[in-house]
Amino acid sequence: YPLILFCLILVSRLPQHKLVQLFYDLDIKSFFNFQVAAASGHAVVLVDQSEEILKKSTKGIEESLKRVTKKKFADKPEAGTEFIEKTLKNLTTSTDAVAVVHSTDLVIEAIVENQEIKSELFKTLDKFAPEHTIFASNTSSLHITQLANSTTRQDRFGGLHFFNPVPMMKLVEVIKTPMTSQKTFESLVDFSKAVGKSPVSCKDTPGFIVNRLLVPYMLEAVRLFERGDASKEDIDVAMKLGAGYPMGPFELLDYVGLDTSKYIIDGWHSLEPNNPLFAPSPLLNKLVEEKKLGKKTGEGFYKYK
Repeated sequence: YPLILFCLILVSRLPQHKLVQLFYDLDIKSFFNFQVAAASGHAVVLVDQSEEILKKSTKGIEESLKRVTKKKFADKPEAGTEFIEKTLKNLTTSTDAVAVVHSTDLVIEAIVENQEIKSELFKTLDKFAPEHTIFASNTSSLHITQLANSTTRQDRFGGLHFFNPVPMMKLVEVIKTPMTSQKTFESLVDFSKAVGKSPVSCKDTPGFIVNRLLVPYMLEAVRLFERGDASKEDIDVAMKLGAGYPMGPFELLDYVGLDTSKYIIDGWHSLEPNNPLFAPSPLLNKLVEEKKLGKKTGEGFYKYK
């Protein structure tokens, strides 16, 4: 397998993959990406700014692997133990991205959802990564093209958007910009399949496929509630029982994080201020200002113990 830098580097050219995952902000999806790649035979280097976060991430991966093997190897506990040991052998950690990117084939960025911070990281790694190395971002809302423009490898740059919880969700959105080469695109698709995912392709449009449909849907539910047309409870029940959704829009907003949803919609609104689908919500803004961000803070649209 190729050498992969996760956190920002993902590669798939070498006989043995090496994955380096870089975190500046610990994110559950990020270390699950790392876990899935390592479990599929890629050698992975997890990179962050502190040893403390690296230890926390490694522990989280190990606990997640135990849960996976408990189901996957229910009748073969010894095989489960062997799977965990083999996967963990593929994992190493580092606090120096520059030092490890020089031998990486693919970089998958999975850090904080901030255009400037991501661009600066790519710009730095671009100076030290091999010419053949592919860069990919795991962003869910930012323009891949703008991130690619911070480097000198626009043809070797694309999007690779995983979904939470990564070990369970099969989908990966593979994003091709106008500059992404066909070879790069095919490499990203092949990697997605190699880690057991089902890739779909999308151009570099705001939100790609899933979030482009999902976020406006959630915001329209909030507007319905703001107008007093229906209660949030009834809207959630209606979408679960009438549309077959596992969660209602308000439950989903609380799960995703109201601050995250606000950040996404504000970004899209700045790009297309006249698009009614991207209009900000006064209620959502108020809750975020009050630090009621959903499940992670104990209160959002609903209260949690």
